[in-house]
Amino acid sequence: MSGAARDPGAAPPLTLLYVPADRPDRVAKALGSAADVVLVDLEDAVAPSRKDGARRDAVRLLASADRPVQVRVNHRSTPWHDADVAALAGLPAGVGARVPKAESADGVRALADALPGRALHLLVESALGVERAFDLASASPAVASICLGEADLRSDLRVDGEEGLAWARARVVNAARAAGLPPPAMSAYTRVRDPEGLAASCRAGRALGFCGRTAIHPAQLDTIRAAFLPSPDEVERARTVLDRVAGAADAGTGVVVLADGTFLDAAMVERARAVLALAGRGDAPHAPVR
Repeated sequence: MSGAARDPGAAPPLTLLYVPADRPDRVAKALGSAADVVLVDLEDAVAPSRKDGARRDAVRLLASADRPVQVRVNHRSTPWHDADVAALAGLPAGVGARVPKAESADGVRALADALPGRALHLLVESALGVERAFDLASASPAVASICLGEADLRSDLRVDGEEGLAWARARVVNAARAAGLPPPAMSAYTRVRDPEGLAASCRAGRALGFCGRTAIHPAQLDTIRAAFLPSPDEVERARTVLDRVAGAADAGTGVVVLADGTFLDAAMVERARAVLALAGRGDAPHAPVR
């Protein structure tokens, strides 16, 4: 896989839409949606008796995929994992693997070997996975992202409220950054008919360092996108930062200070570039994502 997945200047996807693989009509509709990435699910959304048929449908629908797609395979401890991986290996190289219940760096490397040249997107869904978040995120150059699967994590941690997930959320944000990966996307918001709650939750997640979110219904996409796109003020400040840095470089000045007295450093310049890259997502809903 190319190093593009770890490019800090690349804007991450804002909207990732889950769709069950055993509903080919919904998969086809999702592929035509405004989601930045379509997540075709062979795992939790598909009953055991329907796994084989769902896999066949996914292969048929994704054989000529020309937009960002990830396939969530079944865990390696299940009887469906090997067939899922074999099917994914025959799909276009741009179709990524969404890896559930990631806990083992060795397991990540083994999957990367089985799917050469294919991006791996890891889901951390257990206490052990959280503890090993950085080891997972840095296990292989094939790892393109890491995020939380909060439904299973809540069960494993035996917590109900948001407070019980605070450390795990901070941990995975930090692990992603330390490994040179994009900021994690937030886990799905399950109350589909609560756009106000979704927006508030997205704002809280953005403040923690998340960027983008998985969705379980197309109606959630616009709310998620609006919550994570930078505001006009943020875009203007980012442009000011880069303009001042460029002007200082032309003048041979070593220290750059904004009008409000803020000293600029390399991290702030990188952040400004990231803001402008993210702002471009508002005009490019199907920009290529690895």
